[in-house]
Parts: sequence; C-alpha cells; structure tokens
Amino acid sequence: MTEKFRFLDHTADAKFQAYGRTLEEAFANAALATVSLMWEPAGVEKKIDRSVDVQGRDLEQLLVRFLGEIIYLLETRSFLVAAVNDLTIEKTDEGFRLQAVFRGDDRPARYAIFGEVKAVTYNEMKIDQGCPVTVQVVVDV
Repeated sequence: MTEKFRFLDHTADAKFQAYGRTLEEAFANAALATVSLMWEPAGVEKKIDRSVDVQGRDLEQLLVRFLGEIIYLLETRSFLVAAVNDLTIEKTDEGFRLQAVFRGDDRPARYAIFGEVKAVTYNEMKIDQGCPVTVQVVVDV
C-alpha cells in the first residue's frame, strides 16, 4: 500500500482519511497525517522514544485519545512525533487498549512548525475495517 493518508476538503477544520492493511497500520498513519498538519515528520530526528498507552470504550474513543497524545506531548514536553512504532490494539473487558511508541525529538526550535492541531473531534469520524482499513478524522486547526 503506497498511500498512507489523504487530506479531504473541509470548510473550517482539517479532514483526512488514513489507510492500512490492518487497524494498527491505519491508526499509525492517522498519527502521521495529524502531525503532517503541523510539521514534516520525515524531517524530524528520531532521537527519543515516548511510550503511549491509551484506552477507549470503543475504537472511535481510542482513536481520539491516541491522536490526542500527539497534542499533549507537543504542549507538555515540546515533543515532535516523527514515527509510530510497535502499535498494538487489543480488545479488553472495558473496550480497547492501544500501546505504541512515538519516535521523535524534543527540540521543536530546530524544525519548521507550520500549523497547529488544537483538538481531535468525533465529527464525521469513520472507521471502516474493510480492505484496506480506512479511518476518517476531522481535527480542529
């Protein structure tokens, strides 16, 4: 699969679809789409690992919380995500749990930051577990 994500037209916010052979790959590509609205992830050094562990009652809440970690790490630790590794999603008694490792750098002054994602929304969110798996997300910019 060559296309990881695609930005779609939206009147006020940013909307994208991310793709993957698996749910995990689609979620990881959604993270890359999110950071691509703020900086060029391929240009960020992969010097530091940050573990992510989030839970959600359903896949939509899990995706919102996962992508929210990108915003949280930027605001609280000045951490820029460059890559998503070792992402796993498992069903639990309470819903779903996602664990992953963000690789990146905590020196944002070294990189061009050209946008801001303020929040991840449930607006128009879709998760299609077909082939390929597709997740659609609208973020507040």
